[in-house]
Amino acid sequence: MTTPRVTDQAIQVIYLVSTALFILSLKWLSAPATARRGVWAGELGMLLAIGATLLYRGIVDYTWVAIALVLGTIIGVPLGRVPMTAVPQRTALSHAFGALCVALVGTAEYYLRAPGVSKFMMAVLSMEVILGSLTFTGSLMAAGKLQETLPQRPITYRGQNLVNMSLLAISVGVAVYLVLHPERAILFPLMIVIPLLFGVLMIIPIGGADMPTVISLLNSYAGLSAAAMGFVLDSKLLIIAGALDGSSGFILSVIMSKAMNRSFTNVLFGAFGQVQAASAAAKEARPVHTATAEEAAAILGAANTVVIVPGYGMAVAQAQHKVRELYDALTKRGVDVKFAIHPVAGRMPGHMNVLLAEANIPYDKLVEMDEINSEFPQTDVALVIGANDVTNPAARNDPASPIYGMPILDVDKARTVMVIKRGMSPGFAGIDNELYYLDKTLMLFGDAKTFVGDLMRQLAGEGRG
Repeated sequence: MTTPRVTDQAIQVIYLVSTALFILSLKWLSAPATARRGVWAGELGMLLAIGATLLYRGIVDYTWVAIALVLGTIIGVPLGRVPMTAVPQRTALSHAFGALCVALVGTAEYYLRAPGVSKFMMAVLSMEVILGSLTFTGSLMAAGKLQETLPQRPITYRGQNLVNMSLLAISVGVAVYLVLHPERAILFPLMIVIPLLFGVLMIIPIGGADMPTVISLLNSYAGLSAAAMGFVLDSKLLIIAGALDGSSGFILSVIMSKAMNRSFTNVLFGAFGQVQAASAAAKEARPVHTATAEEAAAILGAANTVVIVPGYGMAVAQAQHKVRELYDALTKRGVDVKFAIHPVAGRMPGHMNVLLAEANIPYDKLVEMDEINSEFPQTDVALVIGANDVTNPAARNDPASPIYGMPILDVDKARTVMVIKRGMSPGFAGIDNELYYLDKTLMLFGDAKTFVGDLMRQLAGEGRG
C-alpha cells in the first residue's frame, strides 16, 4: 500500500526539478552566451516531465502511448532537420501542434465530465478550447505565410475587423452560456469551429513585417491554453510551464511591438505591409550608386571600423558562414568588426542571433540596436546584408511613412554604406528604403552568399598582392 504513495512523491519531485529547469531555461535563453545551456535545460526538463508522467499509476495500458511516441518521433525527427531559414515556420508549426493537443484534450474532458462539470471548470475548459483552436489555425496560417505558400502581403476587405471581432464575441458568448448551462452540449462544437475560423481570419490581414510579433503572440496563446489545461488535469507542472510560456511570449510580443513602435491592435488589425503604389515611380525617378565586388572589397580593406547589419536576405541566402569568413578576414587585417542586431530583423524574434551563433560569430561582437546606434557616426563602413525596413531612414524623417516612429539602425549615419541586395524591391513593410538613394550608399546587387564570397576572393587577392 505504500508503493503508490512513494511513486506519487517521486513523480512530484521530478515535476519540481522539471519546473526549475524550465525557469532556468528561460533565464539562460535570454542571453546569447548561455542560450545553448538554456536549450539543454529545457530539453532535459521536458524529458523528465514526460518520464514522470509515464510513471503515473493511472495509466493501465501503454499500447497507445507507445504508438503515439513512435508516430511523434517519425514526424518530429524530419521536422527538426530544417534549414535555419525555415526555423520560423517550424516554430509556428510547433505552436499549431501544441494548440491542437490542448483543444482536443479540452474537448475530451468536457464530454467526459458533462453535464456535471462545475462552473469554474467549465470556464477553464472554455478558455482552453477557444485559445487552443484559434492558435491552431492561426499558427498554420502564419507558417504558410512564412513558407510563402500563402500571400505575405495583407489580405483585407471592407468590414474585416468587425467580422473578426464579432466571431470572437460569439465564441465568448457561447462559452459564458455553457458556464451557466454546461449540460447544453449541443453548443460546445460552436466553441471549437468559430475560433478555428477566427484563427484563419485573424492572420490573413497581417503582413510579413509583423510575423515576429505574431509568432511570439501565438506562443503566448499556446502557453495560456496549456496553463488552462493544467487546471483541468490538476497538473501543477502544466500550470507553471504554461504560465511561463504564456507570460514570456507576451513579454516578447511587447518587446517586438515596441521595437516597431506599434501597438497590438495595429499589428493585428492594421494590415501593415501593403505595397505603396507610388514606390515604383519613385524608384525610376531616383538614381542609385552601385559598386562591384572589387570596389567594395577595397573600401572594406581600407576601413578601420565596419558594422555588419544582417537581415532576412542573409538568412534566405544562408550566407552566415560566408559572413563569418568575411569577419575573420577583416579582423586579421586589423579592422574592428561588429554586428548590429535589430530586435525584429528576420522572421522571428532572435532570428539573426541564432544564425550568427550557428556560424560561431563571437557573442561579444553581436551588439543590440540601442547600443550600436551611437557608434554609427564614427563607423567607416556599414555593410547591410539583406536588411531593409530596419535600416530605412524614413522611420525618422517622414511622418507620412507607415513605419514612422519605428526605432531603426542608424546605418545612414556611417561614413559609407554598402547594401547587398538582389534588387530594389521593397521590404515587408511594402515601402522603398530611403537609404538606397543616398550619395554615400553603394548598392551591391546579387545573392548575399555569392557576393560575400566574391568579396572574400577580392580580399584574398589583395592580400597576395
